[in-house]
Amino acid sequence: MISRRLFTQAVVAGAAATSLAACSSDTPVAPAKSPDLRAGSGKNTSLGTIKQINAGVLDVAYAEFGPSTGQPVILLHGWPYDAYSYVDVAPLLASAGYRVIVPYLRGYGKTAFLSAQTVRNGQQSAIASDIAALMDALKIEKAILGGFDWGARTVGVMATLWPERCKAAVMVSGYIITNLKANQQPLPPAAEQGWWYQYYFATERGLLGYRQNRHDFNKLIWKNASPRWAFDDATYERSATSWGNPDHVGIVIHNYRWRLGLAPGEPQYEAHEQELAAAPAITVPAITIGSDFDGAAADGKSYRAKFSGKYEHRVFTGIGHNVPQEAPQPFAQAIMDADRL
Repeated sequence: MISRRLFTQAVVAGAAATSLAACSSDTPVAPAKSPDLRAGSGKNTSLGTIKQINAGVLDVAYAEFGPSTGQPVILLHGWPYDAYSYVDVAPLLASAGYRVIVPYLRGYGKTAFLSAQTVRNGQQSAIASDIAALMDALKIEKAILGGFDWGARTVGVMATLWPERCKAAVMVSGYIITNLKANQQPLPPAAEQGWWYQYYFATERGLLGYRQNRHDFNKLIWKNASPRWAFDDATYERSATSWGNPDHVGIVIHNYRWRLGLAPGEPQYEAHEQELAAAPAITVPAITIGSDFDGAAADGKSYRAKFSGKYEHRVFTGIGHNVPQEAPQPFAQAIMDADRL
């Protein structure tokens, strides 16, 4: 889910009840104008043939849409979601001539580690390194990157560490790169309550509980994070199959324990994490999106200074956390508009 910092700001402004838990322009913040932000949501039910490719430490499963000669777009999901978050977005972009790649992150779907000895590591720079390796394997030098939740964090990490690989970025909830030192600071009580699942995951009971109950656990997260999204059982079950990945529980638990300083990262990523700890500004062209999930932080003002290049911010009122699946047309439009910044 999103950063503790953003959630705290929402709570302080009285918005806790509605939350679960780069780039210079003076473009004013304004709600996205659309007669129906949810138009087209649920239109598609298949990602087509899922492809596989060896990339870095993984055999990555991914869906591909559009012409092979099109401008590459890589769309990244979060937890507890999967590639189906883009089942309606990807065809829209493909019809506009883009080559769209939608990978399953480590621990999801058919994505698998090539070696049993590789640490099942969920830290942010490891996941970003996976995407850089995927781009290398697919011979994609530079792409438009878009994402939400873990995906938005990964986009931000890539735009920071490897801006030369990022033509433009679209990030739901804005700048949510994890700062381990900041995560050690206590939050107001209502905000701490919002992160109950992270503290649950910090315990052995939480590990066992998620392993045994992740189907119902993740459905609860979906409902809490997007209370106005009337997804049906079939939509949920299509994504739920991804959490049967044998590494899923290990990756999720490590991700949240690492964020709280309760699990170590790997030495090969330490230099990246040190760079990210400085909270550098994102310089590539970017569009950020706020939704109801973000509470008072939806206006983007709290992270505006973190984008020092061409930049726009949009607010999708009435939409929850899974923005691309809930509002596919405006999300796809944001990708296309970012391409033109």
